[in-house]
Amino acid sequence: MPPEIRKLGRTLHNWSERICNYHHAKISNGPTEALNNLIKRIKRIGFGFRNFTNYRIRVLLYAGKPNWRTLNSIIVR
Repeated sequence: MPPEIRKLGRTLHNWSERICNYHHAKISNGPTEALNNLIKRIKRIGFGFRNFTNYRIRVLLYAGKPNWRTLNSIIVR
């Protein structure tokens, strides 16, 4: 057998339990990884902000659609 096929066989054998669990439960860690990635991107964007209000607005703009009506009424202490 070619070495690539042997390596594929070893990989499938080593990961067989996890692969079967995914196909059985249909659950992945994709949403968790996406949330972690979003948090890291927001931290990078907010680097250098000294004013928390400006930082908060930037995070809300980046993460989704902020509710502009209540944005200025929220007081952070």
